[in-house]
Amino acid sequence: MIRLTADILFRSDAFFEKIVAEKEPGLKKPLFIVLAGAFCSAVFGYVYGGPSMKMISALVPAEMASLMGIIGIAGILITVLITTLLFWLVFTGVFYILSGFFKGTGSFRQCLQITGYGYFPQIFGALISLIVALVYIPKVIVPQISQAAAQDPQLIQDTFKALMHDPAMMELTQITTLISIVFLLWSANIWIFGIKHGRNLTPRDAALSVGIPVIAYVLYVTYNLGVM
Repeated sequence: MIRLTADILFRSDAFFEKIVAEKEPGLKKPLFIVLAGAFCSAVFGYVYGGPSMKMISALVPAEMASLMGIIGIAGILITVLITTLLFWLVFTGVFYILSGFFKGTGSFRQCLQITGYGYFPQIFGALISLIVALVYIPKVIVPQISQAAAQDPQLIQDTFKALMHDPAMMELTQITTLISIVFLLWSANIWIFGIKHGRNLTPRDAALSVGIPVIAYVLYVTYNLGVM
């Protein structure tokens, strides 16, 4: 596993040259990598959503609080799992389509394998974000909602907005977004080598096939962060 990790992260060109030479693209290891990333992201999501869950729990009877916690954990896990798998499929599809404009060859399954392997840096990004969240979340001041005020949807919305604009929460969001962008760019660097070999493209065409959607996604995330 250590050898595989080092090959993917630091010897991507040689790694994908070897992988693409195999007759049938294997998806077990890429799927494991993607699922591991989803699990790490789900743990981060649970910690990050802690203040929101605390606010919601205050609105329900004490005997329901533990049930709400279980539902919250399950909801986050399922949401992150579905989102991660969609991310894998959508980015693979975009890489496949764009590389087709450059007369790329190779199967969609091969692209799926490449994108899965290239997801590896996201695991480390999620783990670092989790550590940052564990430092910042205790500093977040959670607004209180009274039972009477809970009947006013506008007040609840304003309270959630106040929570997200808490200085510690805002700083946490900015830092973890920056972390996710950095590790996404690392993934993009790996994907370029993979698409080059998997779709039989020049380095320039592979870089365009990967770089266009990744840069568009980074700009979208950065814009959303700026309008929070």
